[in-house]
Amino acid sequence: MEALKSIPLSALQHYAYCPRQCALIHNEQVWADNWHTAKGNILHERVDRGEPETRKGIRFERNVHVNAPKLRLVGKLDLLEIELVTGKRTPVEYKKGSSKPDDWDRIQLCAQVLCLEEMLGIKIEEGALWYWRSRKREQVDINEILRAKTIEVIAQVAELFDSLNTPKAVYGKHCNACSLLDDCNPRWSNQDKSRDYMANIFKDIDEKAPE
Repeated sequence: MEALKSIPLSALQHYAYCPRQCALIHNEQVWADNWHTAKGNILHERVDRGEPETRKGIRFERNVHVNAPKLRLVGKLDLLEIELVTGKRTPVEYKKGSSKPDDWDRIQLCAQVLCLEEMLGIKIEEGALWYWRSRKREQVDINEILRAKTIEVIAQVAELFDSLNTPKAVYGKHCNACSLLDDCNPRWSNQDKSRDYMANIFKDIDEKAPE
């Protein structure tokens, strides 16, 4: 039996931005950088380069690789804070923008928590998001509602991976900031009738074929 494909933590963010983008990247292996992705890469390179250190009773581990086989998740944490006295662990995810009203950043953070919990057999009650633009740290309560949302999104991404399908494009303002804009071509991809054209050709051939 063929093993199921693992789900990178980054795929959850891609799916949040656009299911079609997620499929293009992870099912079709299409990738391109633009100004937005390049800026994000620079931020994460700065974070990843930092060496582990201990300050004021807290151990700071960077670029921490994690996985949760039961959920098919793999990935890495930007930063993991470990309180030396209590053993409390707090994952910190770095974002280039500012805090958003939706839950997508919090869902990605919660997925990191689920990985740590499966790996270590512990309960983690909170994480943190650090936003580069606003220079603010946001504490996130990893409650049951957020956990349920995260599990649901993981299931949706798993279904997308297993189907190997690429959803049709739905053009919106977010498309203009997407690094895959030229590969996706959302303005005209839905107008592409070539698949229907070919299907009709073979249908005509089948209908005309002698019995």
